[in-house]
Amino acid sequence: MAIYALGDREPDIHPDAYVHPDAVVIGNVTLAAGTSVWPQAVLRADYGTITVGADTNIQDGTVIHCTMVDPTVIGSGCVVGHAAHIEGSTIGDHCLIASGSIVLNGSVIGAGSVVGAGAVVPFKFEVPPRSMALGVPAKIRQGYEVPEGHLAMNVKMYAANAAYYRDSLRRLD
Repeated sequence: MAIYALGDREPDIHPDAYVHPDAVVIGNVTLAAGTSVWPQAVLRADYGTITVGADTNIQDGTVIHCTMVDPTVIGSGCVVGHAAHIEGSTIGDHCLIASGSIVLNGSVIGAGSVVGAGAVVPFKFEVPPRSMALGVPAKIRQGYEVPEGHLAMNVKMYAANAAYYRDSLRRLD
């Protein structure tokens, strides 16, 4: 695994978290139990903090960063899709940050919400709980409420994947 301290900033990774060998975790990053971080994901907390809650999966190619002003906090039971970018934002529990989306500094994504694939959530934007944010720049889809439990299958699948990879992944070169 590529896990790095930066000066006195060291990652705090729960023993039940899974970090793929090709992911990078730098600095003041906290990963809770059941969290999984997949290939080519980069979590870099060089001047602030990144905290990822229990049973959240950070999928391939995702970039998560923070600043001295804006920490990044990702709740429990979240799915952060492939090639997403989260920068100095707060993501509530049970959110989907879909593939290719961008969530910028100071934004707050309410619990149970969805940021659609390719959406760009602008600076200091707030997505209410169980809402859907779509487009560039992101706008709230009016009259729609994200159903409870919408991520349960994905969260369970990635937990099983992490266990499988922990036990069975082997490099051949």
